[in-house]
Amino acid sequence: MSYFPAFLKLDDKKILIVGAGYIAYEKLEHLLDFTKDIEIIAKEISDEMLGRIIKEGLNYRKRAYRLGDIKEFAVVIVAVDDIPLQDKIFKESKKYNCLCNAVDSVEYCDFIFPSYVKKDDLTIAISTSGASPAMAKRLRMYLQELIPEGISEFLKEMKDLRRTLPKGKERMKMLDEKAKNYIESWKNR
Repeated sequence: MSYFPAFLKLDDKKILIVGAGYIAYEKLEHLLDFTKDIEIIAKEISDEMLGRIIKEGLNYRKRAYRLGDIKEFAVVIVAVDDIPLQDKIFKESKKYNCLCNAVDSVEYCDFIFPSYVKKDDLTIAISTSGASPAMAKRLRMYLQELIPEGISEFLKEMKDLRRTLPKGKERMKMLDEKAKNYIESWKNR
């Protein structure tokens, strides 16, 4: 079964990453595009990960995961190769209503990380529901090249219009026409 696409608002949501190797670093990089309320627990840490933790001022505990570590978190990313630990944390996450992602173990995931393009307010997510992360990555690269440089300014203008114009059918129609014209002008370049 496919994953339901949703965008989560991470404001005021604490995130825990268990592990501090290459994959954990990749997940940290993605999460930092959306929040800085991230903590890391790991016995070992890569130099790259430690450098990023220091640069971002994140909390890090150099030790093994302990039962109860996730109780204050809304999301946990389990980025370790220890399958029994992935299973243990996934089961524990249900007790605390914490969303869990165990890297490369979809059976221990409430959600997966999509490949995505992010330019200020624009975020486009691509997922193959785990069938081919390589294809999702290639589609992301393709879409990234299609997005015009001025998209951020256009979206700021649209946000301002939505904020200032009265709600209703006229506003919806005008904004839809404006978006349509923008895309048409960008396709014709």
